[in-house]
Amino acid sequence: MAITIKQVSSKKELKKFIRFNFEMYKNNAFSVPDLYDDMLNTFNKKKNAAFEFCEAEYFMAFKDDKLVGRVAAIINNKANNIWNKKDVRFGWIDFIDDIEVSKALLDAVQKWGKEKGMTDIIGPLGFTDFDAEGMLVEGFDQLSTMATTYNFPYYPQHMEKLGYTKDADWVEFKIMIPDAIPEKHQRISDLIQRKYNLKIKKYTSNSKIAKEYGQAIFELMNEAYSPLYGYSPLSQKQIDQYVKMYLPIVDLRMVTLITDSEDQLVAVGISMPSLSEALQKSKGRLLPLGWFYLLKALFMKRRAKMLDLLLVAVKPEYQNKGVNALLFSDLIPVYQKLGFIFAESNPELEHNGKVQAQWEYFETQQHKRRRAYTKAIN
Repeated sequence: MAITIKQVSSKKELKKFIRFNFEMYKNNAFSVPDLYDDMLNTFNKKKNAAFEFCEAEYFMAFKDDKLVGRVAAIINNKANNIWNKKDVRFGWIDFIDDIEVSKALLDAVQKWGKEKGMTDIIGPLGFTDFDAEGMLVEGFDQLSTMATTYNFPYYPQHMEKLGYTKDADWVEFKIMIPDAIPEKHQRISDLIQRKYNLKIKKYTSNSKIAKEYGQAIFELMNEAYSPLYGYSPLSQKQIDQYVKMYLPIVDLRMVTLITDSEDQLVAVGISMPSLSEALQKSKGRLLPLGWFYLLKALFMKRRAKMLDLLLVAVKPEYQNKGVNALLFSDLIPVYQKLGFIFAESNPELEHNGKVQAQWEYFETQQHKRRRAYTKAIN
């Protein structure tokens, strides 16, 4: 049967677009569903601050009147300007194991991008770095995280058959929580703290940390991440949105700030209990009982044994000086006390030696790899 591509044009269709991933993977032990309400806001042009500089359309593929695939087509104009590119991104791509379906979806993105003057297609990428990036190419037997997406092994096979090539890879590490802070790690922490007169700053009030350092955390992220693949700085509207969205729900015991002698932020580490199993149990919905599973994972004593390292950022002039050691010297005792066994690093660019060097004193396993593919638009 012929493949029909339909552009999402109503809220009802958008809901179908969002839930296709859940329906496709609902019996998969490794896939973690997106939080449905978050996705509604992400794709809403009035609610997602990224639409200040992004434009997007969403496409669904039908075969014999059955939904068999989906993809988002995105142009991040800010990133294109910064990196001197004319890229159309494809993201949130899912399809059955039928190459005619994957081809039709990607052709739809290419066609839309070409009409907008784009010369290359690239992905999977989202609107910004806060969205999931990369297609899983290794680690199909590993549980996904809240910040990433899972896909079947045939996805990258389709990409290669369709002439897409590697543009960038991210690797992910499982990092075992040690019984004690590694001796060399602690020694470096003490030395760095004295040498640069740095202070460890902790908070017990979510509203206070948001007020005093919310803006600074995301400004530091912009500064630290600006050289990284495809990064576009967060706008003020995005910063306001993320401060309001994320800081009220983090467990502040798992948030560490490092400041200099003038209380200027030089490093931040934010982690949280893994929500992977809670999202699976909630089926990606807050109602009727999804909120209970999520709150239990975040705040109750019997939480997951895995934690997610959501954000680690260090001011450029302090990178490669051991400041990361100071962050984790503070956080490791917290992880031990809360009963965590290992941490998920979440994706790190494979050639980002500065980031991966911070794990050298820990027992680690590189257990997943993700890839961004690219192709010239004909």
